[in-house]
Amino acid sequence: MSEKKMSSSRKHHLKSLMLSIAKGLLETEAKDKEEERKRYMEETCPPLSLPGGVQALQELCKELHHKIDVIDEERYDLESKVSKSTKEIEDLKIKVQDLKGKFKKPALRKVRLSADQMLQALLGSKHKVSLDLRANLKQVKKEVKEEAADVGDWRKNIEDKAGMDGRKKMFEGEA
Repeated sequence: MSEKKMSSSRKHHLKSLMLSIAKGLLETEAKDKEEERKRYMEETCPPLSLPGGVQALQELCKELHHKIDVIDEERYDLESKVSKSTKEIEDLKIKVQDLKGKFKKPALRKVRLSADQMLQALLGSKHKVSLDLRANLKQVKKEVKEEAADVGDWRKNIEDKAGMDGRKKMFEGEA
C-alpha cells in the first residue's frame, strides 16, 4: 500500500510538460478562431467596391442603411426574446425557491368573515351574490317568564320566610 511520493524535480518536470501542451492547444484554438472569423466575414461581407460617381455612392449608402436597419430590427427582436426569457427564468427560480420551502410560512390568524364577504372574496367584486343565511332559519318566539314580574322586594320575602311560620309555608307550598 505504501506508494513512493513523487520527487519535487519530477513534479516540476510534469507541470512544465502540462503547461507546454496547454499552451500549444490555446495557440491552435486562437488560430482556429481567427480563421473562422475570416471565413465568416468573407461569406457575409462581400468586398467593398467603390463606384466612381456620386449617384453610385448614394445608391451604396442607401443599400448600407437598409442593411443596417434590417440588422437593427433583428437585434431588437433578439434582445426582446432574451429579456422575456430572463424574466421567465427569474420567475421560475422564485417558484423553485418557494417550492423548496426556503421561506418561513407566516402564522395564520383567524379571520371572521360573513358569508357575503367570503363570496365576494372568492368571486371578486364583479359578482353581486348575497346569501342571507338567517332567512332560512325558523322564527322562535321567546316565552316571557312570570317569575321576573313577581320578584318584588327581597326583604319582604326573607321576612315572610323567617321563623317557624315561614318554614311551614315553604314546606306546605312545595307539597
